Amino acid sequence: MKRLYVALAVALCLWFVMFSPWTSPLVDFWTAMTLSALVLTGLACAFGGKPPVKPGLTEIGLGAAIAVLLWMVFWVGDKASQLLFAFARPQVDLIYGMKSGHSPLCISLLLLCIIGPAEEIFWRGYVQRTFSQRFTPDLGFLLATACYTLVHLPSMNFMLIMAAMVCGLAWGALYRLIPQHFTAIVVSHALWDAAAFVWFPF
Repeated sequence: MKRLYVALAVALCLWFVMFSPWTSPLVDFWTAMTLSALVLTGLACAFGGKPPVKPGLTEIGLGAAIAVLLWMVFWVGDKASQLLFAFARPQVDLIYGMKSGHSPLCISLLLLCIIGPAEEIFWRGYVQRTFSQRFTPDLGFLLATACYTLVHLPSMNFMLIMAAMVCGLAWGALYRLIPQHFTAIVVSHALWDAAAFVWFPF
């Protein structure tokens, strides 16, 4: 478990640098996010072994379906949050402001090929799996989701923190229920990232 705690501490430091108002202006977000994804994937593989990713048409199709359903949930949530909270739209716009000055194609490729897959390999394939093996699958799911949500706190952006919590609950629950379809979960994360952030933003 010491290795897991070290990996989580590294993740927290990386997310702090990328998202906190004190450090985020000092770094290019997409460079930092890509490097962070690579670092966390390396830690997951070094500490937890090879991730059980097995590409196939069934996994890709299931992953795409999950991504569509999750995008629809967020579309409804976006409309509801704008009706309930005056700060919702400005905070969402701050998140989308991270795209400014960057090629949509480049961002899409990073999300699809590196960032999305890396986050699943680390947070579900390593963190949740390790917690589940040490405690119980249900507790592992809750602990991993809590960690995934908490690392976004330095952003001080309520909408981003809530989005992380919903995504963590969704992908964590899927990993709890259908761990044999981990590849589909990876695909869904990559596709949802690209769709929500670049292709079909809210």
